Amino acid sequence: MTSPHAFWVAGRRATGADSFDVTNPYDGRLVGTVSVPTDAQVEEAVAAAHAVRDEFAATPAHVRAAALDHVVRRLGERTEEIAQLISAENGKPIKWARGEVGRAISVFRFAAEEARRFNGGEAQRLDTDLGGTGRLGLVRRFPRGAVLGIAPFNFPLNLSAHKVAPAIAVGAPIILKPAPATPISSLILGELLAETDLPAGSWSVLTVPNDKMPALVQDERLPVISFTGSGPVGYAIMESVPRKHCTLELGGNGAAVVLSDYASDEDLDWAATRIATFSNYQGGQSCISVQRVIADASVYDRLVPKIVTAVEALVTGDPADATTDVGPLVSEDAAKRVESWVAEAVDAGAELLTGGKRDGATYAPTVLASLPDDVQLACEEVFGPVMSLQKVDGEAEAFAAVNSSKYGLQAGVFTHDLQTAFRAHRALEVGGVIIGDVPSYRADQMPYGGAKQSGVGREGVRYAMDDYTYERVLVLTGLAL
Repeated sequence: MTSPHAFWVAGRRATGADSFDVTNPYDGRLVGTVSVPTDAQVEEAVAAAHAVRDEFAATPAHVRAAALDHVVRRLGERTEEIAQLISAENGKPIKWARGEVGRAISVFRFAAEEARRFNGGEAQRLDTDLGGTGRLGLVRRFPRGAVLGIAPFNFPLNLSAHKVAPAIAVGAPIILKPAPATPISSLILGELLAETDLPAGSWSVLTVPNDKMPALVQDERLPVISFTGSGPVGYAIMESVPRKHCTLELGGNGAAVVLSDYASDEDLDWAATRIATFSNYQGGQSCISVQRVIADASVYDRLVPKIVTAVEALVTGDPADATTDVGPLVSEDAAKRVESWVAEAVDAGAELLTGGKRDGATYAPTVLASLPDDVQLACEEVFGPVMSLQKVDGEAEAFAAVNSSKYGLQAGVFTHDLQTAFRAHRALEVGGVIIGDVPSYRADQMPYGGAKQSGVGREGVRYAMDDYTYERVLVLTGLAL
């Protein structure tokens, strides 16, 4: 029998008394067995992170950058192995899994670059008033303390990278807690970090069950929490620790707006292809997947059949097959929930244009029109391969429709007009506006996060580094400025 996958306590491999199985959501086969840390091992990891915080913060930049560079090289060497693992434990089509490894490589590369230039300090003359004569302020950033990073299942490697890499870059100890459905990808990060010269205690990867998390969240030795996941869980965390610094990325129901000037056949073919692909990639299990399509009345009737045709052309099936576009959801229960939401919408009067069928954990890419305003698909994040189509009259009505959601992560606006782009940037209550494309575009170095109930704070390597640190000013007196 294969030994359980070990977790990582203060930089060393460890196993506990209990374990759990990780299965492939597509066919149910066993991917691996993962060991669970004991309470004493969790305490050891937290105590070590707290104890090493000053030492790690003072670690030379070149040491932290070298460790990050090492992870970049090793991820590159093991890309195919890790992609196959992501696909197996997550159900993600292999082509998207390979892309995820590539993105994680970029995250660690960006972090290595930022580590070398971070915290150089900003000098500020204070003699702008009489009382500041001879005084100079030097502003630098220092870690707030150890970070608790809680990663989701949908991008098990890359979103773990977005917790770990910025923490190492600034010298903040981090305890990473991966999602129970997809922990093995994060444990591989532990393997790579263990090959570096980072101080013992500066990182741990703990496969802690969700029901054991409240104690970790409450622990005062972990003053920073970076969480990616559902809104109810994220806000419950923040409300339970009001004195901690929390970064929450909580999802959305992304809108793609197609305006009247985006009207040529070439324009609409591009928009339809992008919308179809990014409503359904990752099985729709992306916070910025296309859930709502808001199209001007002048292009709506031409756009709809193009979207339906593009959706029906997507290949659904075995995620291990390189031709597969859409794989299963993370579990059969997740697919059943999506199925029930679509049934509710159709029963309430929505028109089913394609899809609407479930096979185990796989749900067929689905397009709905005439969606009632009060059904769950209109109000909540479906987190599945489902989109709805809405006809509007003009830009103002389109932007109002985007803003009608309680979420505000990202929006895509298909337009050629630069003035419209700037109006969208001003008017749309979201964290990111993508012009000429879907809301699903993300570059890992850009600030990423939302407004309203899509969370607080920003990811993106440099922006997470700012979130993990705070400004401290040094005032020098008696200088001849």
